[in-house]
Amino acid sequence: MKSIIVGLGLYFIAVSPSAAWHEFGHMEVAAVAWEKLTPTVRARVGRLLEKNPLHGTWIAGVDPADRDRVAFIKSSVWADTIKKLHEYRNDGSHNGDRPPPGPEASRNIGYVDHLRHKYWHFIDLPFTPDDTSLEDEDTPNAQTQIAKFRATLAHPGGSDDVKSYDLVWLTHLVGDVHQPLHATSRFTQTQTDGDAGGNHVKIECGCEARELHGFWDGVVGEGDDVARATAAARALPEPDTALAAVGNEMVWIRESFQLAKDKVYAGPVGIGAGPFTLDNAYMSEAKRIANERVALAGARLANLINHALR
Repeated sequence: MKSIIVGLGLYFIAVSPSAAWHEFGHMEVAAVAWEKLTPTVRARVGRLLEKNPLHGTWIAGVDPADRDRVAFIKSSVWADTIKKLHEYRNDGSHNGDRPPPGPEASRNIGYVDHLRHKYWHFIDLPFTPDDTSLEDEDTPNAQTQIAKFRATLAHPGGSDDVKSYDLVWLTHLVGDVHQPLHATSRFTQTQTDGDAGGNHVKIECGCEARELHGFWDGVVGEGDDVARATAAARALPEPDTALAAVGNEMVWIRESFQLAKDKVYAGPVGIGAGPFTLDNAYMSEAKRIANERVALAGARLANLINHALR
């Protein structure tokens, strides 16, 4: 059993607290979405992405006929990439994971904005298994920003610079909110301030992840190879048509929240900070759930973009 767990563990790598999936998972979401965009919308997406400051690096050496697709897939990780770029800076508290007061936290001004807005990547819907007092989620958050960006993207007015900024954020955030631990924080008697979506829950899994959140972020794989991400996306299960048609981002978040309560914080994960040793059954189920969420995120992202840019 131990050798099986170690083998599976090669899929899992810890990442920063406000990331979701790895680059690979976000690129899978985008690759699924690209296949479902209409030709007209694909062309519009390609023109918008030319406004992004990293566009030149995304398409370097890429066949001209494939540049729009590759740029779209690579754009899915831009919102995480800026966390490492010196020209961007954290705002707010808790290393930027809590929003600051004032209008800057939720502004939508395009690429002139050099704030990292880490708190846009998640929404901490609270729950407790032991009657601990709860704290409401912070705003702005992933839900408020998805709603804002999709409205701006669909509006006939507005600059292409802002629409491009909104497009790359949406491509990332739709993936984020389909990761169950980006939708919750668990409050317990030993973690009265919440566990930050599993970031404060230690685990042992025979893998590189050390926290529950990092384990789930890495469950779909690693790497930034577009061809591999595209092949993996094409191998994902086709999501249920009715579920894929659900366009309300709060429903997506509630799904993730329920999965977190029912599946993520399930045995062998117990109450408190751990460490908890994950077994093969838990890891296999996590992989299955994550693949389903990535496929669903891609289909919903395509519907959102097709509707906004039609």
